[in-house]
Amino acid sequence: YKFRDLTIEELKNVNKTYPNFVFSMNTYTFKDGSQKDLLNFSGTIPVKYAGNSYNIPVCLWIMDSHPFAPPICFLKPTANMGISVGKHVDARGRIYLPYLQSWSHPQSTVIGLIKEMIAKFEEELPLYSLSSSDAARQSELLSYIAKITEGETNRKAKGKIGGDKDGCFNKITVIGAGDLGMACVLAITAKGAADKVVLLDLSEGAAKGGTMDLEIFSLPNVEISKDFSASANSKVVVLTVNSLGNAQTYLDVIQSNVELFRGIIPAISHYSQNGVLLVASHPVEIMTYVSWKLSAFPKSRVVGVGGNLDTERFQYILTHLLKAEVLGKDAWIVGEQGEEKVPSWTICNSAARQIETVAARNSREKVANRALEVLKGKGQRSWSVGLSVADMADSILKDKRKVHSVSTLAKGCYNINSEVFLSLPCILGTHGVIEMMKLEEDPIVLEKLQSSAASIHDLQQQLKL
Repeated sequence: YKFRDLTIEELKNVNKTYPNFVFSMNTYTFKDGSQKDLLNFSGTIPVKYAGNSYNIPVCLWIMDSHPFAPPICFLKPTANMGISVGKHVDARGRIYLPYLQSWSHPQSTVIGLIKEMIAKFEEELPLYSLSSSDAARQSELLSYIAKITEGETNRKAKGKIGGDKDGCFNKITVIGAGDLGMACVLAITAKGAADKVVLLDLSEGAAKGGTMDLEIFSLPNVEISKDFSASANSKVVVLTVNSLGNAQTYLDVIQSNVELFRGIIPAISHYSQNGVLLVASHPVEIMTYVSWKLSAFPKSRVVGVGGNLDTERFQYILTHLLKAEVLGKDAWIVGEQGEEKVPSWTICNSAARQIETVAARNSREKVANRALEVLKGKGQRSWSVGLSVADMADSILKDKRKVHSVSTLAKGCYNINSEVFLSLPCILGTHGVIEMMKLEEDPIVLEKLQSSAASIHDLQQQLKL
């Protein structure tokens, strides 16, 4: 242990407070197959629920960088206990808490973690009592959980409970069963981008409308669910939901969406910890920022659809309608969606473009303006956005390393010093944004980007996150 004395001192306090815990050293195998000998302790914590007292069995693994890294926590149910999958517990008994996500030494301690665990379990009991027949069916699941909590790799459990369900490797979850959500599901399925697509319908009441039609005609590899656990192990999660509240102002509308995301993002990031969040909700720049903040994912794995659709159309108009193929290759729509978007070009290494004359640049601007006029007549309908989302998801899942104009964290670029997301050309791959492409230095473009960043940051400052 790197900080042995600190670790021992803290665990002495744990032993004083919870003398029933049993300490041991075992080999823990992580998801990537790497192994470490780690200290762990098992025991029960007292939980009061609905007037009754329960002793909830748990196991905590102490990382070798403790106390600067949080423990890994599991439930340890007995044969007559079933796991209640919820906001803080997954089907394998892994425990997820806000305290773990915001872990910071010296404020965070194991005692503090256990106290929050008790508080959260008193709100939502993580275990329930099984009947004798249920207990028999539980045995295989318990065997699997035991392997994980004893530190054995979950790769050995593939094909068993909790492994890659249905042999699915490339799984996409679409959240929201409105027109855009349905369009994304159909486009992703048509493109063959994923082995499995889950449509998470968060609307109240029974399935109706398009969701019902999907059930009737049962598309292959498409599952409809209202349970967040159905999204588990998704490589891409597409967010299409928007609040339909009675907000009076634009700020109220955004705040309503923030509240909606507050109930979605933690659960999604809980079930798909290594996935990429692809945000299509409005306003996309701000909701991508909100998703990033609420998920605590690295910036590379939170991406907004941004100017991708407009860019694809812009390049098509330049290349096929205006016959300006050379211009089309490096042309992008950047900034923010709507009236503030601006055309730009990535830096080109070709000798012809490097010595481009003033006259040639003026000609380029005229062609670009003509293309923008054509682009204005194109609305962003659900099916067209769905096609764009499917193309981006395909680039991520298949690690195509294709360049897309997407909403990404712009801080540190183009003299932008605030945490805002703007559309910029980025290479997309398995882990989201791999690299940001450089734009030509154009004063008009830079001014637009900085203006958009300032207005977006001002709105974000007024939100209650």
